[in-house]
Amino acid sequence: MSAGPTDHSRSLIPALAIASLLAVFLACSLGETPMALGKVLASLFGGGDATSQTIVWSIRLPRALAAWIVGASLGLSGAAMQGLLRNPLAEPGVLGVSVTASLGAVIAIYYGFSASFAPALQIGAVVGALSATALIAFAAQRVRDMVGLILIGVGLSSLAGALLSLLMNLAPNPFTLNDMVSWLMGSVANRSLSDIALSGPIIALGALVLLMTRRGLSALTLGEEAAHGLGLDLTRTRVLVAVGCGLATGGSVALAGAIGFVGIVTPHLVRPLVGSDPGRALVPSALAGGVLLVLADVGARLVPSDNELKLGVVAALVGAPIFLWIAARRSAQGKAQ
Repeated sequence: MSAGPTDHSRSLIPALAIASLLAVFLACSLGETPMALGKVLASLFGGGDATSQTIVWSIRLPRALAAWIVGASLGLSGAAMQGLLRNPLAEPGVLGVSVTASLGAVIAIYYGFSASFAPALQIGAVVGALSATALIAFAAQRVRDMVGLILIGVGLSSLAGALLSLLMNLAPNPFTLNDMVSWLMGSVANRSLSDIALSGPIIALGALVLLMTRRGLSALTLGEEAAHGLGLDLTRTRVLVAVGCGLATGGSVALAGAIGFVGIVTPHLVRPLVGSDPGRALVPSALAGGVLLVLADVGARLVPSDNELKLGVVAALVGAPIFLWIAARRSAQGKAQ
């Protein structure tokens, strides 16, 4: 194996970690009322005036952290799914967890639970995600190949999507429908540290499970038969990836709603720098996803408009062209070969 990709990957993680800190710091300094960098630093470390501390600690820092956590979980999940399926089009929602988590949140909105108890919306999303994760993990132990698992995920997505449409169609009033649509468009506005504390442990647990699959995902690049010959337990790897993606993706939906394209695009941007090794792409994909979504949220705040753009909309506007460029590039490379 050449030293190039290894050298890149060793410097890539520290570089992306620094970029993550800078992106969060930038998000704390920019907004409707820009703050000087020195004032932001002072506020972060307990200095400055009370107003600056309130803006940083109660509004901008929780929002930036929420965006980074969601982006990291989606980037990590996308890299794991693409490595497991050996399919560049795979993304965290392929197993139906994202839609099911959204369904849980919409149920909380529809029945008014979130109006009387604010955390009910996140709790509903978490319950939906965990339910889907349990089903997928159960199926992963019994299906013989990934095709069967994907078909189950597609069926689960279709069912959850149909129920989502039904609830929106039966919304009792325009205000409830607006809350549903707003949630499904994705946003980290008005998120607090308590919101992060609710979803964060679930996302962290999912991330730890996914990181346990690093060696297995690297072995799968040789093919399932060769990986099995090397001692890889394919069923265990499938279950771990399914559970890890379910927890990480479900927790991110509970925190920010539905955010697309991050899980597809981020691994593609990272993979050439790690020698196309899906195991080595996990951590860089998580860091890059966090940076990407924090910057997207900064853009959503700074775009001049009467109503602030939703983060899911901005992520799609940025991610879709990148994805089209990646797809065109892969097609050109395929024809050249």
